[in-house]
Amino acid sequence: MNTKENTVMSSRSGLAGKRILLLGGSSGIGFATAQAAAQEDALIIVVSSNRQRVDQAVAELPEGTEGYAVDLTNEDQVRGFFDSVGSFDHLVFTAGESLQLGDLASTSLDSAQQYFNLRYWGAFMAAKYAAPHILPGGSMVFTTGIVSLRPQKGWSLGASICGAMDAFTRAMAMELAPIRVNAVCPGVVKTDLWKNMSETDRATMYDQIGQSLPVGRIGEATDIAQTYLYLMKQEWSTGQVLVVDGGAVLV
Repeated sequence: MNTKENTVMSSRSGLAGKRILLLGGSSGIGFATAQAAAQEDALIIVVSSNRQRVDQAVAELPEGTEGYAVDLTNEDQVRGFFDSVGSFDHLVFTAGESLQLGDLASTSLDSAQQYFNLRYWGAFMAAKYAAPHILPGGSMVFTTGIVSLRPQKGWSLGASICGAMDAFTRAMAMELAPIRVNAVCPGVVKTDLWKNMSETDRATMYDQIGQSLPVGRIGEATDIAQTYLYLMKQEWSTGQVLVVDGGAVLV
């Protein structure tokens, strides 16, 4: 490949000048992905349900970053948002509330159904209403988790949602082609996902899990962000769920 061909390929597959829309991009893995994409000169759009967090994220990202407060469980708001935001290149979905853990016997059907509203149905609506606005060569990247691969007691809801997102990713890769649809499957990462735990319990959990992993440490949001960037730039990948877990599924 000559120099000119190399330049064309780099321009086509990079993120510079690409418009990237991050649902759940105001904190945690989503915000880390927004920061990483901005460092590659992408144009960032941050979306979250919390106006204050959106404004804070926009203030910490480069000038020109857009921010919107949208209830991602409300179909009218989701539809209206995508109708108004214009065309873009890549959709990243990292939205999610704190984990709800509990034994099956103590989990009410109502709370179980509500837990799916954002993590699964939010992604479902995002795919439905975003697809017509994604530019040629664009992609969607969803979020799942290793609990579907290694569920433990008390994780019935988390494992069910992650398993559903695995299947949804593959289904959308076929239905929405040539839009590429992939997902990132993180292990335990330091984010607000665990904010329902006390600070002491969180620190203990991070330390114990980190010591048990082959890589010798717990994950950071910045570690996972690189995988979203890879999937946006990798133009020959679709229907894939990439595990980034420090080796957790091995041990």
